[in-house]
Amino acid sequence: MLLLAAGCFTSVSPSAESPTVAPSIATPIAPETAVVASVTAVSVAGDPGTYTLDVTVRSPDIGCEGYADWWEVVSEDGDLLYRRVLLHSHVDEQPFSRSGGPVPVDPGDTVIVRAHMSTTGFGGSALQGSVKDGFVPITMPPGFATGLAERAPLPSSCAF
Repeated sequence: MLLLAAGCFTSVSPSAESPTVAPSIATPIAPETAVVASVTAVSVAGDPGTYTLDVTVRSPDIGCEGYADWWEVVSEDGDLLYRRVLLHSHVDEQPFSRSGGPVPVDPGDTVIVRAHMSTTGFGGSALQGSVKDGFVPITMPPGFATGLAERAPLPSSCAF
């Protein structure tokens, strides 16, 4: 298994339309002041075109009334490549990691891995990078691919 964690690799040069790369250390989000879900690490296993990603998310879950309800892999152009729906809150498990796949990317494909909060949508820290070069924290531009919040698969309920 190849471990790719935030801040451990060289930055990716974004295109004019892609999000900008932030400093190598993400600014921590205080759960008491920000109700957003953030991706803090990504590890990758498998083969090109069918990778499995293990994604670590930190979120201020309070139960089904507010929780990180998915993480997703998005192309630099804003296309949804993969979404891992989370079926329950993680109040007592922070941060938490969940795997998903197959993710249809090749080693050099630059992608964005971000999380969604059931109450506030997108807005937390995300990681950008590739299997080949690793992932770094980025600052997402306001409104980047927010329309994906309406695309399936979506959570149908929250277990707890």
